[in-house]
Amino acid sequence: MNIFKVPEWISQFNFGYQSFDEIPEQTFNTIRRDLEHIVSNEPVVSILISAYNEEVNVLKCLASLSKTKSSHPLEIIVTNNNSNDNTQLTLDKLNVKNVFQGIQGWGPARQMGLEHAKGTYVLLADADCIYPGTWVDEMMKVLTKPGIVCVYGRYSFIPEPGFPRYKLYILEQLKNIIAEYRQLKRPYLNTYGISMGFVKAYALKIGFIMEKVRGEDGRLSFDLMKYGKIAQVRSKRATVWTGPRTLERDGSFSKVLTKRITKELKRFFTLLSPEKPHDTKKLK
Repeated sequence: MNIFKVPEWISQFNFGYQSFDEIPEQTFNTIRRDLEHIVSNEPVVSILISAYNEEVNVLKCLASLSKTKSSHPLEIIVTNNNSNDNTQLTLDKLNVKNVFQGIQGWGPARQMGLEHAKGTYVLLADADCIYPGTWVDEMMKVLTKPGIVCVYGRYSFIPEPGFPRYKLYILEQLKNIIAEYRQLKRPYLNTYGISMGFVKAYALKIGFIMEKVRGEDGRLSFDLMKYGKIAQVRSKRATVWTGPRTLERDGSFSKVLTKRITKELKRFFTLLSPEKPHDTKKLK
C-alpha cells in the first residue's frame, strides 16, 4: 500500500459534491443502473448500511458497492436513521432498498436492517466509506469457514488537510498491530461496522442494543462468540477507505496519536485475558 497516496480507483467514487442539490441527474442514473445489475431477489449476502444525515456520503458508498464483483448473490439495504437532510431523497433517486428507523442510534439502525435482511450472511458497511469491488468475496472467504460466526476487515484513511497520507499510514500500521494483539483474547474489540460480517441466524437471536451508544458492533460480536469464533480478514483486497472525520474530533494528528497510544497502554495487560461473561445490553 502506498505510503504517500491512495489507490487510484478511489477517485472515481470520492465525489466533490457538498450537498444533494449539487449531484447531477446523470450521476444518480449511472449508479442506479449499476446497483440494479448486482442485486439479487434471492441473496446469500445482505449488505447493511445505516445512514444519518449522509446525503452525499451514502452516494459515494453506494457508488463503490455498485462496482462489486462477487460470486455470491447479494442485496443492499440502507437504514435511514431519522435523517433530517436529503438522505432519503438520495436513496429514492438510486432506487436502493431502504427502511426507516426513527429510534436514534447505531444499534437500532443496524437492528432494523438486520430484521429486513434476506441473506444467510450479513456484511455491515458505513455510509461514509468507500469499498473495493473485491470486498464482499474477500470477507466471505473467511466468514464461510467452519466454526467462524463473525469476521472483521481492515480500513485505511483518505488524507485531508492536517492529516497527510504518510501520517495516516503510520497510524494504520499501529492500529493493525494492536488488532493482532486484541485478536488473541478479545477479538470483539476489533469488530467495527465499517467492515464486519456475521451469520444472520445467530445475530437475530442476540440482537443489537437498542440504545444510542457506541460499541453496538462489539457488543454483538462478544455475544456471537458463544456460537463460534471471530476471525480477522487480513487481505488488502478487503481494505475499506474512509475519511478522517472521526480522527478530527480529537484535534490535530499528534493529539489523535497520543490519545490512542495512551488508551492502549492503559489496558495493555488486561487484554491478555478473556473478558468475563456479562450483559452486553447494559450501558457502561
